[in-house]
Amino acid sequence: MPVRTESQREALQHAHRVAGRGSLIPADKNYDQQRCVYERETLRAGLSKAHGLRHEYAHRHYAALTGWEAPVRGGPSSRDLTVEQKRIDREVRLTISQELGHERTAVTAVYLGR
Repeated sequence: MPVRTESQREALQHAHRVAGRGSLIPADKNYDQQRCVYERETLRAGLSKAHGLRHEYAHRHYAALTGWEAPVRGGPSSRDLTVEQKRIDREVRLTISQELGHERTAVTAVYLGR
């Protein structure tokens, strides 16, 4: 995903300082153990599932790029968009799909709605 803000840049720089050339997973933990720590911390932060971070990113980025909320957030459905808005919607969905590691815009319907 693209780094868009100074706070994102600072978080990545901090992670790099902590990990150096190694892993962010402590030496005394394996991947599954660290995943459990991550899930526990995301729950403490009010996120019911870690995958929710991807949804939140998609929602915020969609609104930033289109100028309106995603349908799942109360924004207009595709049938309510103008021809120009539909073009923008398609382009933004493709961008978000690629940033999330997918090649199909159909995947964005799960995140953004129709």
